Amino acid sequence: MLAAPVPSLLLPLAMLVLIWPSQKLSEACSCSPVHPQQAFCNADIVIRAKAVTGKEVESGNDVYGNPIKRIQYEIKQIKMFKGPDKDIEFIYTAPSSAVCGVTLEIAGKKEYLIAGKADGDGKMHITLCDFIEPWDSLTPTQKKSLNQRYEMGCECKISRCPSIPCLVSSQDECLWTDWVTEKNINGRQAKHYACIKRTDGSCSWYRGMAPPKQEFLDIEDP
Repeated sequence: MLAAPVPSLLLPLAMLVLIWPSQKLSEACSCSPVHPQQAFCNADIVIRAKAVTGKEVESGNDVYGNPIKRIQYEIKQIKMFKGPDKDIEFIYTAPSSAVCGVTLEIAGKKEYLIAGKADGDGKMHITLCDFIEPWDSLTPTQKKSLNQRYEMGCECKISRCPSIPCLVSSQDECLWTDWVTEKNINGRQAKHYACIKRTDGSCSWYRGMAPPKQEFLDIEDP
């Protein structure tokens, strides 16, 4: 459940998302897969949180005057990795998975990593295409990368390799090959690597929880 909704012409891409071990997507909600680092960089807000309660609310009217329904989750924020200076108290999502709505376990029993968008009023909204995972399912490298590692590569471009051969088209690009090497977008690169920008402006995959050495940033093969 990553990235932004895409037109129905790209429905074949949705098949890739079904490999991701998150909530299943309905046929009406299709998403183009992205690396967790891309999801972090694309999000306005990234938090670790628990959902306490959830209820249906109205959030204005559509162009025909019909009320727009949303699910409002009251959350307990544990940590913010990216976002405003104030804690997030509520998260909003569509009421059905058919329109990319997200279902979170409530009563504060499960911790999640939640990446989403902020609207003009600062409210946080999430869809099935955002990166939303149980905290315990993340790898140690993914958890560590949330603090700084992913942000170090937000100016880099991560390109998914759909088939062999695939080549880097620019020096600021990292090729994401999990799909062709493991037939799974939640593979080794997604779990253990971040695309880091070096001092010469080029980008390269970096593996591990330790901060990149200066030698790596000064062009050392990973």
